[in-house]
Amino acid sequence: MTIHFRITSLSILVCASLAAFAQTSSKHSTDLPLDPAVRTSTLPNGFTYYIRHNEEPKNRVIFYLANKAGAILETDEQRGLAHFMEHMSFNGTTHFPKNELVDYLQRSGVRFGADLNAYTSFDETVYQLPLPSDQPELLQGGLQIMRDWAHEAILDPVEIDKERGVVLEEKRLRKGAAQRMRDVYFPLILNHARYADRLPIGVDTVLNHFKPATLKSFYQDWYRPDLQALIVVGDINVDEMEKSIKAKFSDLKNPVNEKIRTIYTVPLTGKNQFITVTDPENKNIAAEILIKHPEEPLRSAADYRNFIIRSLFNEMLAARYAELTRQADPPYINGGATIMNFINSLDVYSANITARPGELEKGMKALWRETIRAARYGFTEPELERAKKNYLNLVEFSFKERDKTVSNHFVNEYLQYFLKGTPAPGIAEEYRLTQMDLPTITIKDINAICKTYIRPVDRDILITAPEKEKAGLPRQATVESWLAQVEGESLKPYKDEMSKLPLLSHEPVAGKTVKEESDEILHTTTLTLSNGVKVLLMPTDFQNDQIMYSGFAPGGSSLYSDADYPSAAYATAVTGVAGVGNYTASELQKYLSDKQAGAGAEISEHYQTVSGGCIMKDMETALQLAYAYFTEPRIDKPLFDGFVRRNKASLANMANDPNVVFADSANAIWNQGSMRRSGPTVAKLDQINPERALEIYKERFADASNFTFVFVGSFKIDEVKPLLEKYLGGLPSTHKAENYKDLGIYPPEGRIEKTIYKGAASKATVRLAFSGKFDYSPAEKIQLEALQEVLQIRLIERLREDESGVYSPGVGQMVTKDPDPRYMFTISFGCAPQNVDKLVASVQDEINKLKISGPPQINVDKYKAEDKRSRETALKTNIWWFDYLVTTLQNQDDLHELTTYDSDLSKVSPASLKAMADKYLSGENFIEMVLLPEK
Repeated sequence: MTIHFRITSLSILVCASLAAFAQTSSKHSTDLPLDPAVRTSTLPNGFTYYIRHNEEPKNRVIFYLANKAGAILETDEQRGLAHFMEHMSFNGTTHFPKNELVDYLQRSGVRFGADLNAYTSFDETVYQLPLPSDQPELLQGGLQIMRDWAHEAILDPVEIDKERGVVLEEKRLRKGAAQRMRDVYFPLILNHARYADRLPIGVDTVLNHFKPATLKSFYQDWYRPDLQALIVVGDINVDEMEKSIKAKFSDLKNPVNEKIRTIYTVPLTGKNQFITVTDPENKNIAAEILIKHPEEPLRSAADYRNFIIRSLFNEMLAARYAELTRQADPPYINGGATIMNFINSLDVYSANITARPGELEKGMKALWRETIRAARYGFTEPELERAKKNYLNLVEFSFKERDKTVSNHFVNEYLQYFLKGTPAPGIAEEYRLTQMDLPTITIKDINAICKTYIRPVDRDILITAPEKEKAGLPRQATVESWLAQVEGESLKPYKDEMSKLPLLSHEPVAGKTVKEESDEILHTTTLTLSNGVKVLLMPTDFQNDQIMYSGFAPGGSSLYSDADYPSAAYATAVTGVAGVGNYTASELQKYLSDKQAGAGAEISEHYQTVSGGCIMKDMETALQLAYAYFTEPRIDKPLFDGFVRRNKASLANMANDPNVVFADSANAIWNQGSMRRSGPTVAKLDQINPERALEIYKERFADASNFTFVFVGSFKIDEVKPLLEKYLGGLPSTHKAENYKDLGIYPPEGRIEKTIYKGAASKATVRLAFSGKFDYSPAEKIQLEALQEVLQIRLIERLREDESGVYSPGVGQMVTKDPDPRYMFTISFGCAPQNVDKLVASVQDEINKLKISGPPQINVDKYKAEDKRSRETALKTNIWWFDYLVTTLQNQDDLHELTTYDSDLSKVSPASLKAMADKYLSGENFIEMVLLPEK
């Protein structure tokens, strides 16, 4: 279960969809029509439903139950109970008492948290349930769950008291600098509206002491059919589903004395406000300028055109700020500005920076200068044309993929349509409107946006900083004077510089295919090119126009000394800030803005890699990028110096954050203090030699003969083969046949316990790790995954449901094959400091049970059901096959190992997992790390 906030820290969440600019005004005659592919109606009791047939993925359906009831409707005595009610829907309903609902769904292959979930926001509570649709009884079970969630929660006082601990632990996880500062500035930036004191997580006094009757009162008032909608999208029969919904939900009744569902707003005052907030654990000095504006309507075709205009404005403005960040002497660590939805009835122009220490004035002036430049001079025709082409490309891509669109996408569209009235006309209509509107949008239309949103009233300035910076923070008059100074400057219009050179400084000399092999089982083709490059091709029809690729060779930073390591580790960053081929980094962004192609280089510990993706028409561009990253890296010393300054500034106050300190301590222990496995530090940045970094980069990519490329997606081999021969076959080769080195960096042997004291919040973080050598095989990997899952299931039952001591315990495992087969098995959770020893003992008790008698058969069955169902859909995606092929090739495993998967899975049993627990959870090599607040 999760809580959704519209506002987090200094930033406001941006939706990359129409919902970003939606508003809740009443409908009128020019409204865009609802997508005709969805069937919708409202029952006499006010209950609404949306049903759509969609076969991506096949044999799956997604149910969403939406309630227009969130934290904003709570009384003072109910603060936090909208979210608490969400929890209770999983803890006992008419047809699924106590925790039977989760148990029932896990046995059906649905994972709690990952699949089965819910969220509570200010204005709504939404439940989600994905199910297999090829079992009629399970489909009907899903409808019964939706009915139970709609208004059949039992609200047993015993279960309520048990769940208090879980909700309080969820709240505990949020404690820290961000929460403490937000509590201070929220009332101001929300103009002291009701939203400011209705955060969905609630308050301790209510959560600890509310009476069950108070929760029931909220439930009776607001969980009612006229505020609810059921959304069903998937591989189902729409007619039959509609009949079932009518039969199941028509008898729901609204309360006799219905409370009015008030629509709350944040009023505009016309005033400008200012606030500074500090905290000892805050890492950065940040500033945000928020200019509030009434929310723009998005209902009609005319509104849609305005939505496109705002989207183009945001894209062009973001490009300018990104370019500013890439300067040789960037004025801040990062920054940007955008128009977005603020909360409910308001939009906002938000300009924000993370400042370098001691340079808040410089950063804020630079931030405001670009805003004023845009307001004063507007944008240029080339900028607009690039933005238009990019926007059209994205909409066109969605249109082409319309028959491959996953059900989740449709569910979210109809959810926003119900909750906020956001248009959901369907991609065909959006594509038609885009084609119609884009040619008519002019620079004048774009520049008018500035006059609307960049205005001198309803402006808030928010500055957050570490506590130690408090004395040096400016007052409101000082900051206002900075902005006024910028407004008084004789600014020059933005100069749009775009290279007219080709991407590559020279054309490659094409190679040839010297060998071609087909795999009839995997339906792949492997080409060996004349320079030694191997290319594995897997054409698929999972998407209509998507290609993913990666080329890799062994070696990486492992081949360099500790003295050279910083230069090797940052080599791709050093070259990346300078660009590639004939283009600087900024020129490259402009060049690619109207193309759907991308690539990048990486040097990891064991591999050097060039990876990217594209659509078919931009395949040549993607391969040109790959060729350029191999043969034409650039270096720019001033840009490198700017990169180092920005990164040093971002590290200045990292030690303030307890989580960073804890993670660094854990890494130091798990990796025996190796600087190669630790995070970024100022010392590492100081050790980077840019010339040596470029030299190492060239060494890593000088020999393509050891590279293997994998391409997965919608392409025809005969069409891509000439391009592959030209750009990959033309890569340089020395046939050096390198391999990576075993650096011997492994977790220490024996038992280690370490407690870190850092932070003020009353919370603890626990990480337990088992490690050692692994008997590597496909079957053994499956057994370890099963052990992970059955322990995860049991820890949720024990630590969360039985003991109410944690919110979400996590169990993880990682296996590496080369250079030495190893495993790490981890368990982590957050809790109250006083409960650490008790909960660690409970974990150890559950592990001992596994070692003594193995897991219950039911938990093994749950794992197999979940794995089977998730695998069915994963096998129909490009990303699964891409990851599988790359990982299997890097491990030099048999590409056909998946053919034995089902038989290996069938061998998982309580006895096999008992043996695995004995073998890998013996505790012989065990690390216990605990983070506690400072005493």
